[in-house]
Amino acid sequence: MKGFKSFLKYLVPYWAKGIVSVLLSLLSTTFSLFSFTMVIPFLGILFKTQPMVEAPVEFEFTYEAIQHNFNYYVSNIINTDGEAKALLMVSFLVVIFVFLKTFSQYGSNYAMAPIRTGVVKDIRNKLNTKILNLQLSYFSEERKGDLISRMTNDVQEIEISVVTSLNNAIKAPIAIIIYLTSLFVMSPFLTFFVLILLPVSGVVIGKIGKSLRRKSVKSQEKLGLLLSFIEETLFGLRIIKAFNTEKYIDKRFRDENRSYARLLKRIWRRKDLAGPTSEFLATVVIIIIMWYGGSMVLSQDVTMQPQEFIAYLVIFSQIITPAKDISTVYYNLQRGMASLDRINVILDAEVKIKEKDHAESITEFTNNIEYKDLSFKYIEDYVLKNINLKIEKGKSVALVGQSGSGKSTLVDLLPRFYDVEKGEVLIDGHNIKDLKIGDLRNLMGIVSQESILFNDTIYNNIAFGIDSASEEDIIAAAKVANAHEFILQTEKGYQTNIGDRGSKLSGGQRQRISIARAVLKNPPILILDEATSALDTESEKLVQDALYKLMKNRTSIVIAHRLSTVRDADEICVMHEGEIVERGKHDNLIEQNGIYKKLHDLQIFA
Repeated sequence: MKGFKSFLKYLVPYWAKGIVSVLLSLLSTTFSLFSFTMVIPFLGILFKTQPMVEAPVEFEFTYEAIQHNFNYYVSNIINTDGEAKALLMVSFLVVIFVFLKTFSQYGSNYAMAPIRTGVVKDIRNKLNTKILNLQLSYFSEERKGDLISRMTNDVQEIEISVVTSLNNAIKAPIAIIIYLTSLFVMSPFLTFFVLILLPVSGVVIGKIGKSLRRKSVKSQEKLGLLLSFIEETLFGLRIIKAFNTEKYIDKRFRDENRSYARLLKRIWRRKDLAGPTSEFLATVVIIIIMWYGGSMVLSQDVTMQPQEFIAYLVIFSQIITPAKDISTVYYNLQRGMASLDRINVILDAEVKIKEKDHAESITEFTNNIEYKDLSFKYIEDYVLKNINLKIEKGKSVALVGQSGSGKSTLVDLLPRFYDVEKGEVLIDGHNIKDLKIGDLRNLMGIVSQESILFNDTIYNNIAFGIDSASEEDIIAAAKVANAHEFILQTEKGYQTNIGDRGSKLSGGQRQRISIARAVLKNPPILILDEATSALDTESEKLVQDALYKLMKNRTSIVIAHRLSTVRDADEICVMHEGEIVERGKHDNLIEQNGIYKKLHDLQIFA
C-alpha cells in the first residue's frame, strides 16, 4: 500500500517484541486447531464410522501419524474404561488446549501493547521536534488549526486506525494460513473452492474501499478548518462581540460543520459496509462448501467421513473471523494512511534554516554587528533593499518608519529567524550562517510588542531557558524590570500561575515579566521590537524605565513607533519601503526636515 513504507520505519525499534507477538499468535492458532481436530477421531469411533485402532505407529511429525496414534489412545480408553470416560478425557484436553490458546493470544496482545503505544509516542515526538525546527515562514503559510489537527487528530487517527490494527494485521493472516493448510490436508478438493472464493470476496471488499483514503484526507482537512475557526473565535471573541458578528461567525462554523458531518457520514457508511459484506460473502462460501462437501459425504464413493466433514466446517468457520478482521484492517489502514499522508507533509517539509557542518562556535560579542549589501524577500517582492548598517558594541540603534517599511524583518534576520539570500549579516566579522545557531541566539535577548508568555508560574516564565538560575537571580531580574512589587501582590507570589498567554496579568505586567526574562539571560545584544507601543502611559513609564536599565552597557537595536522613546539613541535609522533613507541623531534628523521630521511633527500634533 502506497505510503505504508513510511509507517514501517516506526516499527523497526520494536522488531523483537513484534517477533514475540507473532510467535505467540502462531501458538494460539495452533492450539485452537488442535482443540477442534482432536474431536474428529472421537466422533468417528463414537458414531461407528471409523474402526477402532489396535496398535500405534512410530511417531512422525505428520498429520497421518499424529491422527493414527491419537485414534489409538482414544480406542484404548474406550475399550478399557468405556465411551463416557473417553468423552470426558477428550473434553478435558479440549479445555486445556483452549486455555493454552487464549493464554497465548493474551501473551501476543501483551507483547503488542508496547508497540502500539511506542509507535504513536515516536510519531508525536518526531512531529513536535520537526515543528520546533521549522522556520517561522512555514507557519505563516499554514493555518494554525490545521497544524493542530495534524498534531492531534491525525496522530490519534493513526493510533486508532493503524496501530490498533497491527495485532489483527499479524494475527489474522497467520490464522488463515494455518486453518487453510489444515483444511487442505483434510480435503484438497473442497479447499480448492475456498482458495477461489476467498480472493473473490477480497476483491469485492477492495473495490468498496477504493475511495475511502481520499475521502478521509478531505475529512481531516475539513476538521483542520473547523479547528482554525475555533481558534480564531476564541482569540477574537472580544471583537466578535463588539461588532455583533456572533450570528455570522456561528453560521460560518455551522456551514463548515455540516459539510464535515456529511463527509464523515459517507466515510462511516462505506467503512461499516466492510463487515456485512465480508460476512455475507463468507456465508455464501460456507453454503457452497456445505453443498459440495455434503455431496461428497453422501456419495457412495466416500472420500470424506461425516466426522471429518463436521470438523472441516468447524475449522472453516474459524476463518470467517480473521477474514473479517483483514477487511476491517484494510479499511482502517486506508483511513490511517490518509492521516499519515497529512502528517508526512509536516515531517517532509524542508528545514531552510540549517546549521553548517563544523559551524563555528561563538561565546561572546566583542566588536560590531554589520548588515552588508543586504536585500531580502519573502516570496517575490523585496521587502529590504540594499541595506548597509554597522552597529558598534555598546551602541543603541533605533529603527523607525511607517508600518511595512521592513523594520521587524531587518531584526528578524539577525537571530536567523529567516535566512539572507543576497548580502550578509556579520557579527564580529563572521557571517552568521557560519556560526552555530544556538550560540548565535544565546548572544541575544528579545522583548517584542506581544509578550510571549506561557501557561506556567511567574518564576518559570522568568527562568525560561535558563536552567541554572537561582531564586535570588530571578528576584534580582524582576527588580530590574520593575516587576518585583506587583509579583509579591499576587496570590502566590513568584509561584502564581499566569494563565494562557499570561491572561491573568495586565499588558504592562506581562511586558515587565518579558523584560525580567531578558535581564536574567543577560545578553550582550538586545532587540526591542515595539516593546512599549501597546501600553498605557503609566505602564509605559514603568516599562520604559526597566528598558533603560536593561539597555545599559548593551548593544541595542530598538524598533519604535513612538519617537519619544528613541530620542537618546546613538543612531536613528529611518526606513521607508525597505530602504534606510535617513540616519543620524534625533536633533540632526529634525534639522534635515525629511521623513523623520514629518513623523515627529505628526506625533507632536497628535
